[in-house]
Amino acid sequence: MSHVSRLQDPTFSSHQFIQLALDNQVLKFGEFVLKSGRISPYFFNAGLLATGEMLSLLARGYADALAEQIIAANNDGNEQELVIFGAAYKGIPFVAATAQALWLHHGINAKWGYNRKEAKTHGEGGNLVGADVSGKAVWVLDDVITAGTAMREVVEILEQAGASVAGIIVALDRKEKGQAEHSAIQELAATLAVPVRALVDIDDLISYLADDHGAQNGQHKDATQLAKMQHYREQYGV
Repeated sequence: MSHVSRLQDPTFSSHQFIQLALDNQVLKFGEFVLKSGRISPYFFNAGLLATGEMLSLLARGYADALAEQIIAANNDGNEQELVIFGAAYKGIPFVAATAQALWLHHGINAKWGYNRKEAKTHGEGGNLVGADVSGKAVWVLDDVITAGTAMREVVEILEQAGASVAGIIVALDRKEKGQAEHSAIQELAATLAVPVRALVDIDDLISYLADDHGAQNGQHKDATQLAKMQHYREQYGV
């Protein structure tokens, strides 16, 4: 039987999200070998954002960030229709849940869609599903940008469909150097000339470890782990 608890309004905060991510093994501290060969003191697996509570909190974070952008644009006299897009595969549930959160919490009726990894050759065909993005400025949602390769592919797909990218929002920014002195997120922001935002970054993780948050759970509160995170940030951070 599924656990039943009192319904709560999942207002987003970075510390709450980090705590919940640790509790659900989405975020782990330890030693992890990355594709780059670097030994990272933490690992974020968005594939384990597999509960209603976690997805609701994440979607609220995306929705709050998007609403802030739309309100600012409207105040500047640039009223725009909000179209959001989820990068397959992990981005698909994120974008659907975010569309709901935008409507429920902000009264914004966003259109949403996503891409298929392989184009469909029958029925409606193509590799895009959901809202018609032609002629639209689209916000793209994703979990983490590492090298930026997958995101550039999504941008290319959108451009081929006649859309432009209004901005990108990711769950976690590692703030980590790539091959050069800039992070993948900084390079994308510069190349596309659009805002790239993150709900949580490595500085939030370090702040979490430095605070009393998680002190009730010994595996979360660890001075040695804090030192490893700070060293990694100094060594590879931007």
